[in-house]
Amino acid sequence: MKNQKPGLLIYLQAKPGKQAALMEFLNKGLSVVAEEGGTQTWYAFQITGDRFGIYDTFRGDASREQHLQGKFAKALAGVEADLLAAPPEIRKVDILSSKPA
Repeated sequence: MKNQKPGLLIYLQAKPGKQAALMEFLNKGLSVVAEEGGTQTWYAFQITGDRFGIYDTFRGDASREQHLQGKFAKALAGVEADLLAAPPEIRKVDILSSKPA
């Protein structure tokens, strides 16, 4: 479909007692992702007490792949053993339609 936009939906589960540290990490992550020209939107959110997520969209497939290899992904890999109860669940998605901000 011509108007599809690539995105990511990522689920994170904090280790017991690490929820605040994961929230802080996600909040700091915004400044890292803001430097990426190909990342159009980036949202970090809390689902439940220990479940978190990230939703982002990109200018194209190349931008999504660059993001998956970029600074934030490397930073997440660096704190994964300390903060996460399980590896991140990363799903590539295609945005079919959206309402502009």
